[in-house]
Amino acid sequence: MAAERVQKLLASAGLASRRTAEEWIRAGRVRIDGRVAVLGERADPAQQAVTVDGRRVRLAAPVWWAVHKPRGVLTTVRDTGGRRTVMDLLGGVREYVYPVGRLDYDTEGLLLLTNDGDLAAQLTHPRHGVERSYEARVAGIPDAEAIERLKKGIPLDGHRTLPADVVLVNEGRRDGAGILRLTIREGRNRQVRRMCEAVGHPVQKLRRTRIGPLGDRRLKPGEWRELSEDEIRAIRKAVERPRPLRAGARPRGASSR
Repeated sequence: MAAERVQKLLASAGLASRRTAEEWIRAGRVRIDGRVAVLGERADPAQQAVTVDGRRVRLAAPVWWAVHKPRGVLTTVRDTGGRRTVMDLLGGVREYVYPVGRLDYDTEGLLLLTNDGDLAAQLTHPRHGVERSYEARVAGIPDAEAIERLKKGIPLDGHRTLPADVVLVNEGRRDGAGILRLTIREGRNRQVRRMCEAVGHPVQKLRRTRIGPLGDRRLKPGEWRELSEDEIRAIRKAVERPRPLRAGARPRGASSR
């Protein structure tokens, strides 16, 4: 293979996300032919000895897993406080994988894990506009005005969110809580929760049901399965072409909901 930037190489090998790989390089944990690597440097693992903490890096075959993350589980590889993470759910998985994007501690639902650094980076990059769908139980029944505000976009951190698809699925019920189905195309910090709070209907329970072309309502909290080749091809197709943003909108990084 041709020489690649070291952080990209480590991500492609399934050892870490690019951000984490950059931290490893800055910390001096990565070496090329015995010398400390420099951020941005290129290397070819077929011709050079690239190591992390003394262990040689070897490219791994890409694998993808779908997990139904329960509430009360962290979306991270490890937690110094000893709290439960999504990695604790994957008993028997031998490959090193890491979460693609995030779901916050109190949100459940579909989460992908992989060692395919390149495709994971594309899937989470804002310019591709890959849709994420959620089902939210909110306080009170949102009226037509609130729904329209959510659809058009809510100002957050000085910038309006991109237009969203929003449907109230329990209109007319009198149980005091509304059920919304929302599809967004960006990933600001806790975006769905903040959008609903902005229209006066705080989220009581939130579940992600779909990422781009992928969804699996059969998975119960804590369950996981490997993606099929057809599903992986569908992911690749979803990120083939960047999706245009609304005029004047600024892309934001993918994060938790």
